[in-house]
Amino acid sequence: MSAQTNTPNAGPPPPSVLQRLKNAPNAIRVVSVITLFLAWEFLAGEADRLFIAPPSEIFSAAVWMIEDGTFWLLFTQSMEHFIIGTVLSIVLGTAIGIALALWWQAEYILDPFINGFYAIPKPALVPLFILWFGLETTSKVMIILSVAIFPMIINTYVGIKDTRGSMLDIGRAFGASERQIFFKIILPGSIPYVMAGVRLAVGLGIIGMIIAEFFTAMVGFGGWI
Repeated sequence: MSAQTNTPNAGPPPPSVLQRLKNAPNAIRVVSVITLFLAWEFLAGEADRLFIAPPSEIFSAAVWMIEDGTFWLLFTQSMEHFIIGTVLSIVLGTAIGIALALWWQAEYILDPFINGFYAIPKPALVPLFILWFGLETTSKVMIILSVAIFPMIINTYVGIKDTRGSMLDIGRAFGASERQIFFKIILPGSIPYVMAGVRLAVGLGIIGMIIAEFFTAMVGFGGWI
């Protein structure tokens, strides 16, 4: 009668280096940003300050602007334009995207205009906005709106179109009304697309804010630049 040996069950293999790195995304982001600033500091150390400044000097200038009060003045001026323009872009862009996705009449009528205005370089519209709306807040808000509204329109439209199909058939099979289908199926299904549009709109809103302040009445961060 042979003796039966019990071998312990082998545990899972230890994670590889790549797997450990994958499980620490924030650490990778921090290291990549630090590496960039170190390389920037080294390369700009001997360069002409007319062309590039190292991060250490930029940081010192930022501290001076905060202590002097200049930063907060510029921040207040820019945020007024940015918040109004970006909020309008999100609200109007979402509404237009919903209209395009739900009603074919709106899609067929507005689609040529949206594609046309989306392709226009927005700085080319600045002189017209100045003539139409002046140099104050209205023109700046319109410039930001012209830049940031299109990601909201496109992402909302795509998100609603993507949720249409079998999910709608299931909702109708269970007797859901059109209102219930929109608020319980279409709208929740499109939220990831809408939030992606918001993320793009915020970034483009900052760009539009700088362009508006740079070319119109020079206030805020764009005027400082």
